Amino acid sequence: MLHQIKLAATRSQDTLLGDAFGAAALMVLLFGFLYFPVLPKGF
Repeated sequence: MLHQIKLAATRSQDTLLGDAFGAAALMVLLFGFLYFPVLPKGF
């Protein structure tokens, strides 16, 4: 199992960084939309 993960990471090395940035952007959007309804109440 670990060998397969290492092999997949080696094969997709050129797209791995872009995928990581995409996942981070999705997380930022998720937390932003979750906290957005709370923000107008504080003003």
